[in-house]
Amino acid sequence: MSPPKPRPARFARYPSLTDRAVLITGGATGIGATLVREFVAQGARVGFIDIDETAGEALAAALAAKARTRHAPVFVRADVTDIPALQAAIESIRQRCGPIAALMNNAANDQRHSIDSTTSESWDRGVAVNLKHQFFAAQAVAADMRAAGGGSIVNFGSISWMLKQGGMPAYTASKAAVQGLTRGLARDLGRFNIRVNTLVPGWVMTEKQVRLWVDDAAKADISRLQCIDRPLMPADIARMALFLAADDSALCTAHDFQVDAGIV
Repeated sequence: MSPPKPRPARFARYPSLTDRAVLITGGATGIGATLVREFVAQGARVGFIDIDETAGEALAAALAAKARTRHAPVFVRADVTDIPALQAAIESIRQRCGPIAALMNNAANDQRHSIDSTTSESWDRGVAVNLKHQFFAAQAVAADMRAAGGGSIVNFGSISWMLKQGGMPAYTASKAAVQGLTRGLARDLGRFNIRVNTLVPGWVMTEKQVRLWVDDAAKADISRLQCIDRPLMPADIARMALFLAADDSALCTAHDFQVDAGIV
């Protein structure tokens, strides 16, 4: 017997996200671009940062041109591994969108690299793009959230280290550390009603993943390992991010929220 087709989906709207200033790192492509679209659709004031200027400007222009867009998103080009540039970009977004109420620490790079090819310099670059900027982005918005009486920080993790995936040690080490960062920040910021969580995606079928790494063998592994046998898409991750940014998750903090179709 073939499995039943999934029911037509109907997704939530979150009134608390209307007019809320949301900052998204790595928002020009992949999961980040979908985060931008989904938060804009909720009526949030969205600012996003990315190193890919062409893609970022194109996304901002496309969303601004839509008649139903309540607030046109603000794009600022910056390299998140350059902390002064990141801080300046956040300040620019703050000036245009208002005090930041929700932060999506999404930027990352899962470039494959072997143990033997890893150098001290490449290790530091990997940690900088996959971990370090998450702390400094949180640091930069914490004052806004304290002044507002609360806020939401979502650090993006990965199931890769949970699956004992090899071939990218700096990435998996950084993503494992994200969950330690989340717990420490949740304790320090919780007394200000700021919640901090880790959103842990499974293997998401972004254009980059499909182009570089999702071959027939990978598709077979995904089908075998996931409890729900259908592709995990960026929008599936974004819907959890919306929940974690909204008031509906007001008592959720210091936790990992996995969206992986049951692969872990």
